Amino acid sequence: MTDLTIGQESTGAAVRSASDLYCAVWRWHFYAGLLVLPFMITLAITGALYLFRDEIDAIVHANLKQVEIREGAATATPSAMVAAALASHPGTAVKFTGPASPSASAEITVSTENDGKLAVYVDPYSGKVLGALPDRGTVMWTIRYLHSLKYFGSYTRALIEIAGGWSILLVGTGIYLWWPRKQTGGVLSVRGTPKRRVFWRDIHAVTGIFVGFFIVFLAITGMPWSGVWGAKVNEWANGNNFGYPAGLRVAVPMSDEHLNHVAKTSWSLEQAKVPQSPSHQKGATPIGLDEAIATFDHLGLHDGYAVNIPSAPTGVYTGSVYPDDLSQQRVVHLDQYSGKPLIDMSYSDYGPLGKWLEWGINVHLGQEFGLVNQVVLLAACIAIVALAASAGVMWWKRRPEQSLGIPPMPSDKRVFRGLLAILIAGGVVFPLVGVSLVIMLALDWSYSKLSRQRRA
Repeated sequence: MTDLTIGQESTGAAVRSASDLYCAVWRWHFYAGLLVLPFMITLAITGALYLFRDEIDAIVHANLKQVEIREGAATATPSAMVAAALASHPGTAVKFTGPASPSASAEITVSTENDGKLAVYVDPYSGKVLGALPDRGTVMWTIRYLHSLKYFGSYTRALIEIAGGWSILLVGTGIYLWWPRKQTGGVLSVRGTPKRRVFWRDIHAVTGIFVGFFIVFLAITGMPWSGVWGAKVNEWANGNNFGYPAGLRVAVPMSDEHLNHVAKTSWSLEQAKVPQSPSHQKGATPIGLDEAIATFDHLGLHDGYAVNIPSAPTGVYTGSVYPDDLSQQRVVHLDQYSGKPLIDMSYSDYGPLGKWLEWGINVHLGQEFGLVNQVVLLAACIAIVALAASAGVMWWKRRPEQSLGIPPMPSDKRVFRGLLAILIAGGVVFPLVGVSLVIMLALDWSYSKLSRQRRA
């Protein structure tokens, strides 16, 4: 070996090492995209629609949800509206949701014998029934269930966790592949024309670097709804499966029922137990819905709050509201006999983790910053679809005939060590992602072995 060849050999080894690392990252970026992109397209489209749920529902269900404003006109009492709903659809009233604005109708949830739960809409001015839908039967509830894959069974919630974890891997590997390596284009600019693969490569890279933050943010803030991670973190955040912050005094009898089973609630309170009315032992007379709502109004709950009507002697009136403004989130339980507040909790009472998660969820839903929040996330959803589409076109133009076009295996397998360490760390944090990573590693090893045997 001469002095001249020593430098060349060192340079050659460095180039091969960099090339091997690039191949390893590219290969796993390909796998991540293969798994995640179909989900990302579905989640982006349904998520973009759900950002404007109130606006869309108000248009699609205008005959049910919208009423003519009558300035100065008296409104029907809540009990009268409930009576009208029950006269139209016999059953048991389980929830009353007041109008969120002067142009909105009231919604009474009725449990019927033959039709299940119905959402009956009533004009608050005239007390006239406008019509009914199955409970959570609006077009936006349908979109929400499609977004969460709820239509496909409870086990599909696990796919949300897997897709979220692989989305983060997709962004991380994508940033490495995008990182400038002396090229003049494809960093912040697009080269070529749609006929050329480089055009789609640059569209994919430039779009990805701008939308990557949103993908990671939406993946993390979507994790609370996942099947394993979300459920376990929820239980841990609530503290011993109880739900209320440790600093909140709860010196009232508690039932075994969880708040999430009786009322729509925030993620942080899903495990909160519902209190019991202690006054029932004294033979007191229930205060009734009108007085309960008058109490909630006096306590200052935000307009549009829902009231769950007690169905048992020990039950409580539960007023809950989750408006766009997080500071106005509130859950109040009233003794159904004395009308005394048993538990009154708002966003300010949540623990640090609960506050952070609720803030993230609120932004994820497009609520925290009003129209700006909706428009920015809409643009992000459109960019995610463009990202997925450009990946498909780029792959199609690159792939060999009768082949998946999987990026080549690195010649030096040691480059996988660092990548595997990252994958293992991600698997520890998100268990289902870890399981899927092990499966993908096994499949990749099997595919590589089979390819070598075919070439031999």
